[in-house]
Amino acid sequence: MPRYHFHCADGSREPDVDGIELANDEAAQQEAVALAGQILKDDPKLIWNKGQWRVEVTDDSNMLLFTVVTLAMDAPRPA
Repeated sequence: MPRYHFHCADGSREPDVDGIELANDEAAQQEAVALAGQILKDDPKLIWNKGQWRVEVTDDSNMLLFTVVTLAMDAPRPA
């Protein structure tokens, strides 16, 4: 089974050196979305620190396969 690495990033990157083995890219995509959701649920302020937070998924050779991006924007307030 291929090994996938799930790196969290908001301008700086928290590397996932261990990764996990999953059946295929589709399983890794689902894991990336679930991981993003769980991390943001546990610490919702992460998204507001820099306005963007993401999970970058790579293979064992560190090739980027896909990214889950979460974006937060304040709407302008009327005067």
